[in-house]
Amino acid sequence: MFSATSQAQRIVSLRTTSGSSSSSSSSRRPSPSSLARCSVGATKKTEDKKASVVIASSSSEDVGRTALLATIASSPIVLTAQDAFAKGGEFGLLEGRTAALVHPFFLGIMYATSLYAGYLGLQWRKVRTVGEEIQELKKAGAGAETANGEAAAANPNQSKIDELTKERKELVAGNYKEKHFNAGSLLLAFGTCLAIEGGMNTYIRVGKLFPGPHLYAGMGIVALWAAAAGLVPEMQRGNDKARSAHIALNAINVALFTWQIPTGLEIVGKVFQFTSWP
Repeated sequence: MFSATSQAQRIVSLRTTSGSSSSSSSSRRPSPSSLARCSVGATKKTEDKKASVVIASSSSEDVGRTALLATIASSPIVLTAQDAFAKGGEFGLLEGRTAALVHPFFLGIMYATSLYAGYLGLQWRKVRTVGEEIQELKKAGAGAETANGEAAAANPNQSKIDELTKERKELVAGNYKEKHFNAGSLLLAFGTCLAIEGGMNTYIRVGKLFPGPHLYAGMGIVALWAAAAGLVPEMQRGNDKARSAHIALNAINVALFTWQIPTGLEIVGKVFQFTSWP
């Protein structure tokens, strides 16, 4: 009887102990709400750290920019260049007066070269025409007769032939053909590049182009250069029409170039008004 009672008490105590231990272990487990709160807290701390890093990096970048601007502002060379900026300084010295005067300066040289090339071309043409005139005089003198109806022993045009022959030798010695070709090649190559450079410089300085007489005349000059050069192969084959057309195109070109000068000088005045050295 005593032993049965003691065994029953032991079973009750074991169940009580297991229950209390299970309840204590269950009380130690974190609830879902507490886990969610911990996760949110950790995420917030991570975001705070990232934000602090971004703020620190941005502040360091600001400090670097400030130091760079201070260094640039303290440079006398850059301070001088700042005065030449006409549009906003994005292109540096390309917006200054020196770059703007490249186009008119070298186009003045191209104008003088056009006149010189025209002179050389006419001199080379004279070499050919004088030679043709000599041949005609020789043919005319070959059929000459004396008063008695006999063939003349000497060509009556011989003195004129000798004079023209001497002139032609001097023209040939001047090497006008090669000089004319070189001057024309310079006009076509360098002049075309300068025409493009002028429009590009205007756009760099003010951010736009100004369609008008000067721009249109420049386009026409470049087109006439190209057209005149395109006739050279036919001229070399002896085509007189191509030679006449070549002369006519270049004559129009020089006239258009001359007409363009006043508008170019007006633009140069604006360059001196709105830009500074360099």
